[in-house]
This record gives sequence, structure tokens and C-alpha cells, in this order.
Amino acid sequence: MAEIIEHDRATPDQTLTRSERLDRLKPNPEHRKLLWGSGIGWALDAMDVGLISFVIAALSAQQLINATEASWIASIGFIGMALGATFGGLIADKIGRRQVFALTLLVYGLATGASALVTSVALLMAFRFIVGLGLGAELPVASTLVSEFAPRKTRGRMVVWLEAFWAVGWILAAIIGTFIVSASDSGWRWALALGAVPALYALYVRLGLPESVRFLESRGKMDEAEAAVRKFEAAGGVDLSLPKAAPAPRASEDSAGEAGSDAAGAISIWSASMRKRTIGLWIVWFCINLSYYGAFIWIPSLLVDAGFTVVKSFTFTLIITLAQLPGYAVAAWLIEVWGRRGTLAVFLAGSALAAALYGYSGIAGEEWLIILAGCLLSFFNLGAWGALYAIGPELYPTNIRGTGAGAAAGFGRIASIIAPLLVPVLVTAGGGDTVLVFTVFAAAFAIAAAATFLLPEQKGKALAD
Repeated sequence: MAEIIEHDRATPDQTLTRSERLDRLKPNPEHRKLLWGSGIGWALDAMDVGLISFVIAALSAQQLINATEASWIASIGFIGMALGATFGGLIADKIGRRQVFALTLLVYGLATGASALVTSVALLMAFRFIVGLGLGAELPVASTLVSEFAPRKTRGRMVVWLEAFWAVGWILAAIIGTFIVSASDSGWRWALALGAVPALYALYVRLGLPESVRFLESRGKMDEAEAAVRKFEAAGGVDLSLPKAAPAPRASEDSAGEAGSDAAGAISIWSASMRKRTIGLWIVWFCINLSYYGAFIWIPSLLVDAGFTVVKSFTFTLIITLAQLPGYAVAAWLIEVWGRRGTLAVFLAGSALAAALYGYSGIAGEEWLIILAGCLLSFFNLGAWGALYAIGPELYPTNIRGTGAGAAAGFGRIASIIAPLLVPVLVTAGGGDTVLVFTVFAAAFAIAAAATFLLPEQKGKALAD
């Protein structure tokens, strides 16, 4: 995850903007601190989302909820996530990335912990909605914060590594599901109680992570912005003995063209220069959400329905989840080799093929084929997620970056609301097997792959101010 650091004893260039000074740095300990600090929050987010799939399977197996209630417990959280993603980005553009990141961790951590004490399905759904608000707002804000500090040459890779923490969190959820949720009838309550950890972590985020330099400049807080840049420069071996430079922010020459000067003049994600990329990004977000959450929220329950025991179903899911990590690793390497768009398209196409294979594996009934298809789906799907989070914040200038990333995520969450409700309907329509379900998911992945060609390639380009 760490890059090899080779420091020259550089000095601050008086002609560069602060953003350009950040762009020229090599990855250093401050970048790693930011990545780990944001990544742990990201992993805790994933753990919460993953846990609910095991909780639903356990409650269904104990006959405490029916299929309709199971669908709504999952979907109500995604309704909250849609609202959180949309408004979280807007708020982050107003009060700052770090503030919103910490607040969202606090909200969903407390709500998840409270979910462990519920006495009814209605109360569980109410808390899941609140959890969704926090989860939805956190993800686009965290990726935006990392993007705005990452050096230009490794920005895409850093954001993919941030997204890789999602796999860590989902693996934690699978471990908790396998060894805690399935251990007793009240195991699901203990699992949700563990989900309160993000509330404690929020304090560290508030005190330990820097605020976006671009955001501080946009609010006229030049001294704070300069101090943040100098902290990263000091960690990167830059000689800070010269007087500090504080030129007015300007667009970088490297950001000229489609991704730069046009973007910098945009006042809305639907401005003429932004419209095409916004449409493409929204399509990708919608389709990938539909397929990912439709599949992974339901896989434990579908395996139980196929005749596997709860313990065996959860064990299969844990093995399948482990394949997410190499998917992120390959995407992190390719994104700076092939570029953002090519990497995203290839991983989405691979996801389509893997989804089709998983649907067939349900008919074959062979355990090895189910695991293989599931691992391929994890590998390609989560690699695609990494590339998507890398490209999103790069498409918009500072004044609408949080809004653009958040609005796309919010639109995608509409699909994640639909997906848990759609799966039981498709299973019934398909005669009880999973072929129709995963054929639909494969088609959605294919549409998303095609939509990537509406996005500009941002490899090596500076973020637009």
C-alpha cells in the first residue's frame, strides 16, 4: 500500500499554487496517515453494510422475519444512504470534508449500536434508515478528501487503496457473521453492538485528519491552507526555510482542456461542460449499485434457501469475500497503467461475465463452482468499485466536487434500494433458481461498462480548481 519514498531536498516554488505544490509531492508519511485514517472509517462503513446481510439471513432462519420484511430491512438502509450521499456532498462543499466525515461516523455508529436493542422489525428499520444517512454521506466525502491531497501521479491509486478498505470491512463482517451471528440466536444483537465502534472513531477523525486545502482556500482560510500544505511538504522532505508562498489559487496548465479549464468554469454538475460526464457517471453508479447490493446482500440468504446450513452459507460467503482484496490490488496497479476509464470498463465487463457464471452455478449445484463464480464476482466487482471512486472526484472542480461525487452516489443508491426488493421477485419469476437474478445483474454490469466511455480519461491530469 505504501509507495517507495525518494526525497530530494526540494524548496517551495513561489510560483506554484498550493494545489500544485501538493501535486508535485511524492507519497510520504502524511499521505499514509490520511489514507489509513480515512480507510479505517471506510472499513467500518463496509462492516456495517456487510453485517446486515448476515443479520437478515439469521433472522430469516429463525423465522423472526419473512421475505418481504427482509427485503425492506435492507432497502430502508439504502433509502437513507441515497439521501445521505446526496446531501452529504452538498454539506461537505459548505462546511468541509473532515467535519462531515466525522459527523457521519458518529451518526451511523450510534444508530447501529442502538439497533442491537430493538424489540420489533419496525424499530430495526427505523434505525437502519438513520444508519443509512450516515453511511451514504461518508463514502463520497472520504474519497473527495483523499483525492484533494493525493499527488497527481498516484492519485487514482491512492483512492483505489482507500476503497480497498471496503474489502477489509466486509471481511470483518463475514468473520463476525460466521463466528458470532451464527453462534447463538442472539448472535445478531452482538454483531450489531460491534457496529457502534465508528462512533468512537469519529473523535479521532475530527482531531487527526486534515481539512481539504482546496476547501480552505475556497473559504478564504489561507493561513490554515498554507499550514496544511507545509505539513505535507515537511513530511516529503521539502526545505521550508524560505518564506511561505501564498499565491492566489489558479487553474493549472496541466488541467487545461476538457478536464480543466472547462471544468473550472462550471457552476453546476449539469453545466454544458459537465453534462455528458455526469450522465455517464450516474449510469455507472446506478448499474453497479443494482448488481452489487442485489447480489451481496442476498448471497448468504440465497445459499440458505438453496439448502446449505447457516454456518456453511456464511463460510462460503467469507471465502467469496476474501477475493475482494486481490481485485482492489490489481485495479490499484492498472489504474495508473491503463488509466481510469479503461480499468473501470474492463472490471465491469469481467463482473458481467462472473455474474452470469454465478447464476449458472446455482443450477449446477456444485460447491466448487459456486465458490469460484462468487470469487470472480468479488474480484471484478470490487475492482470496479475502486476505479469508480477514483474517477468520480476527478471529474469536477473544487466548488462542486463534493456535490458531483455525492449526487452520483445518491442516484446510485436508488438502485441499491430497488435491488433487495427485486431479488425475491426475480427468484420467483425464475422458478426458484438464481439464473434470472444474475442474468439481470450481468446485463446491468454490461450497461455500466458501455457508459464508462461517456467519461473523460483523467490519468495524470491535475484536479480542476
